[in-house]
Amino acid sequence: MPRSTKNYITPQGWQCLKDELYHLVNRERPEVVNIVNWAASNGDRSENGDYLYGKRRLREIDRRIRFLTKRLEAAEVVDPETREATDQIFFGATVTMLRGNGHEQTVSIVGVDELDLARGHISWISPIARALIKAREGDLVVFNGPDGREEIEVLEVCYRRIEAPPSGN
Repeated sequence: MPRSTKNYITPQGWQCLKDELYHLVNRERPEVVNIVNWAASNGDRSENGDYLYGKRRLREIDRRIRFLTKRLEAAEVVDPETREATDQIFFGATVTMLRGNGHEQTVSIVGVDELDLARGHISWISPIARALIKAREGDLVVFNGPDGREEIEVLEVCYRRIEAPPSGN
């Protein structure tokens, strides 16, 4: 995402990032530090698998902590539940649409960090979301996708709580 672009995110997505950061800083990193310290105390570090793997894992954890910290600092939380009622599509909308192939599909437009196609969560900067933004219920939207040009009819637009995926922590 370009630096000048805002990092829109739902409250639930923001909480997921915050929970992951907390878990890394307060649980996983201290555990790995203890393992590395123990392995280092065993002597020769050049062939010590626990030490080498632990150091690599610490670098991965630290990289993820830096990433999450930056994403949270740049986040602009937008709560779809508090949005005034409208039939126009913006960030946080849950949209039911009739695709060009005749199939009905429901998607929620969420932040880049919340993307989850299996749950119908699409990023607000994805091509299909950009095609839908500012459309209204009943509109026909032209989407130029990988399979060519497709007409999509917007059937319903609502703003409701968008559930985050279950936490793995």
